[in-house]
Amino acid sequence: MSAYKTYSTKQTPQSQPVPGTDQVKNSAGGYVFQIDDWKRLERFLILGSDSPTYYASAQNLTKENADIVVKLLGQDGKRVVDTIVEVSTSGRAAKNDAAIFALAMASGLGDDKTKTYALDNMHRVCRIGTHLFSFVDYVQQFRGWGRGLRRAVNNWYNKKSADQLAYQVVKYQQRGNWSHRDVLRLGKPVPEDDDHDVIFEWITKGLSDQRYALEDIPMTIAGYESVKLAKTKYEVAKLIEDYRLTREMVPTEWLNEPEVWDALLKEMPLTAMIRNLGKMSAIGLVKPMSAASVLVCKMLRDTERIRNARIHPVNVLVALKTYASGHGIRGKLNWTPVAQVVDALDDAFYAAFDNVEPTGKRFMLALDASGSMGFSYNSFNGVTARELAAAMSMTTARTEKLYQTVAFTSDRRDFSYGGNSVVPLNLSPRQRLDDIVRVTSGLPFGGTDCALPMLYAQKNNIEIDVFIIYTDNETWAGHIHPFQALNRYRQSTGIPAKLIVAAFTSTGFSIADPGDPGMLDIVGMDSAIPTLIHDFSKS
Repeated sequence: MSAYKTYSTKQTPQSQPVPGTDQVKNSAGGYVFQIDDWKRLERFLILGSDSPTYYASAQNLTKENADIVVKLLGQDGKRVVDTIVEVSTSGRAAKNDAAIFALAMASGLGDDKTKTYALDNMHRVCRIGTHLFSFVDYVQQFRGWGRGLRRAVNNWYNKKSADQLAYQVVKYQQRGNWSHRDVLRLGKPVPEDDDHDVIFEWITKGLSDQRYALEDIPMTIAGYESVKLAKTKYEVAKLIEDYRLTREMVPTEWLNEPEVWDALLKEMPLTAMIRNLGKMSAIGLVKPMSAASVLVCKMLRDTERIRNARIHPVNVLVALKTYASGHGIRGKLNWTPVAQVVDALDDAFYAAFDNVEPTGKRFMLALDASGSMGFSYNSFNGVTARELAAAMSMTTARTEKLYQTVAFTSDRRDFSYGGNSVVPLNLSPRQRLDDIVRVTSGLPFGGTDCALPMLYAQKNNIEIDVFIIYTDNETWAGHIHPFQALNRYRQSTGIPAKLIVAAFTSTGFSIADPGDPGMLDIVGMDSAIPTLIHDFSKS
C-alpha cells in the first residue's frame, strides 16, 4: 500500500489519533476524545471511583477525578458545590459517597467563599448520620476543625427538630471509627433548646448518668432504651410498633424472630425493606401468599413512595439480582425467592425512573460486550458493567416502540462484519431483569470496537435515527473510529443519525466528538437517563 493511503480523516484505525483532532490515548491504548472537565465531574459524582475498572485501579481513578475537582474549584467553586448538591439531592447517583468526598474537598481546598458555601450546604448533601460520619472523616484530609466546620456541624444537629435528630442519632450511631459522641466532642455544637440538650446529653452520657427520666426524653430514644430491657419477642414487637423503631434500634438477639420482623416491616423505610428482603425470606416471614409478601409487593409498586425515598434504580437491580439468586454475596444466609417479590422488584426498577413520552425515533441499543465490560463493580455486589448496561437499556426499550438491541465485540462470531461481531439480542422489556442479566452475563468476551454498531447498521441497511452505545469507552480494536463510522452511516443513508454514549466508568474518555452537536455523552447509571435520551433525541 502507498504510504499516502495511510493518512485519512475519514477512516483511521482506533489505535491512531484522527488527523486534525485533539484525541488522547485511553487506558486500553486506543484514541478517543477527552471529555469536558465539568462533564467528568458529573460522571464522577454519579459513578464514583471506589471500585477499579478493568484498566485502572480505584486509587488512580480517584486521583484523576480528585485532580479535576481541584482544578474546577480554582475556576468556579460555587458551580462545583451547586453541581454536588444537585446530583446528591436529585437522587441521580446510586451512592452518595463521591458527592460527600467532593464536598469535603470543596470545604477544605476552595477559596474562602467556596469553603463557606460548601459548609453551608453540608446538611443538604449529608442528610443522615452515616453521611455525616463520612464527611467528617473525609474533611480531615483537607482541613482542620476551624470555626466554619464547627458551624456546619452545629447546623447539622440543630436544624433538625428534636424528633428528627433523635431518630438520626439512634438509627445511625456509628460508622467506621466515628460516633456522634466523637463528632460532638470535636464540633462542639451548642444545643439550641432543652430538647436538643437532652439528646446531646444522652449521646455523651447515656441514660444511666442522665438527669432526665425516660418519659422526658424523645420518643425514639425512649423506645430504644425500653427495647433493650424487653424479655420476650412479643414485647419487642409491641415496642417496635409503639415507638416506630427500625432494625438498627433492635438488639441483635431478636433479629431472627419472624414476629419482630413483622412489626418492623409495617413502618420499614423502603430502602431498608429492599436491603432486608433476603433476611425476611430466610426466617419465613416473606413467603408465597403471606401477608408480608403482599405488603412487600404493594410497597415495591408504589411509584410515589419509590420517588420520595430516592431509590436509585441500580440499587433495585442489585437487590433483584441478589434476591433472585437465593443467597447473599457475603455470609451464609440463604432463602427461597418468592416469585411475586422478584416481579415486584422488576417493576420497582422501572418505577425509579421518570416517565417520559415516546419519541417515535428509531433506536439501536448497542451493548459493549467486550472483556472490560465484564468487570464486576465491587460497589454493587458483583454486578458487571455489561449487566448494568443491559438493564439500563431496557428503560428506553420500555418507552420506545422502534428499537433493536445488539451486543458487539471484536471477535469472530455469527453476524460478523470484517471479523468483528455484532449479535442481535432477543431482549424484551417484558422479560424480567434477572433473566436479562443472565442472558447478557453469558455473552462472549472480546476486544472493544465501538464503531461496530454503525458499521453493522450500514451494511444491513437498517434505518436508525439514534444509536445509543453503552460502553466504558475503552475502544481500541477497530479499523475506523466510532464518530467516523457514524458520519459514514449518515452519508450513506441520508439519515442525520445521532449518537448517545452512555459511560459506565468515571474515566475522562468518550468516543463522541465534542464538536458534533449530534453526539451526546451521558452517564450510564444516571437515574435521569430516560429524560436525557428523550430530550436529545427530540431536539
